[in-house]
Amino acid sequence: MQDKFINLFTDFGFKKLFGEEPNKDLLISFLNTLLPEKHRIQDLQFTKNEYQGANALDRKAIFDLSCTSSTGERFIVELQKAKQNYFKDRSLYYATFPIQEQAQRGDWDYKLTAVYTVGILDFVFDEDRREDDHEVVHFIQLKNQSGHVFYDKLTFIYLTLPHFQKTRGELRTLQDKWFYIFRHLHELQEIPPELQEAIFLKLFAVANIAQFSPIERQVYEDSLKYYRDLKNVTDTARDEGWQEGKAEGKAEGMAEKAKEVACHLLRLGIISEAEIASMTGLAIDTIQQLRLQIAADTPDALGE
Repeated sequence: MQDKFINLFTDFGFKKLFGEEPNKDLLISFLNTLLPEKHRIQDLQFTKNEYQGANALDRKAIFDLSCTSSTGERFIVELQKAKQNYFKDRSLYYATFPIQEQAQRGDWDYKLTAVYTVGILDFVFDEDRREDDHEVVHFIQLKNQSGHVFYDKLTFIYLTLPHFQKTRGELRTLQDKWFYIFRHLHELQEIPPELQEAIFLKLFAVANIAQFSPIERQVYEDSLKYYRDLKNVTDTARDEGWQEGKAEGKAEGMAEKAKEVACHLLRLGIISEAEIASMTGLAIDTIQQLRLQIAADTPDALGE
């Protein structure tokens, strides 16, 4: 059955629902389920988010919005559908930009407004992959050796959505309902009774693919294909365990699986050789050899 509503883990879907001015009430509703009461948002405005350092994989695997509330708090909202090396380092790096932007020339007392990074993840961190850890919301702040908050104006909120397993009948809070929307919107064919609030009725209206123009529909289909291709190769890598096996010294079989994934990514032509090397753990020379082999077998399979 063809999808009726968009997939929120596509570039088009995420930005359609949360990145357009007429729909910012959707973003406000979602963020307010995560924020402490003192920083709940009444209104917001979108700000620039094209920071130096973004590479091709960032732009294709991570979709982000930057906004400022009416009381000055800064928010970076990121949706990431595939794991990357040093993801936490990357989040910390980008969180420094809205901090620096608050600097004022001349006399300035260094007083800052709060900065939040909200990461919506379609995967689970390896270090969180424990049988006893099923947390969806991870709330992180800088603390001292006694566990007391040292600085409360820099906060990272990560949502590991694969851990959210509630059924419609188990939805109790607005936050539950938003998490359910992220995971299941594209699977629904009608609006469930549990999601009949005004904010969700608007969301379903905006997300209805039948209402898109032909151009919007094509853009969405392209972003959906990319999402499925990238998710397929990363899920295959994870399920086969080649990354973990590589670290444990099970080199031969795992290296072959890494090469299979690398070949698939090369044929897709969606990221660079360096980024494929980063994702698979293979050397650049190996990636280049694989590209030559594929080109020799199927000359038209690879782009420039």
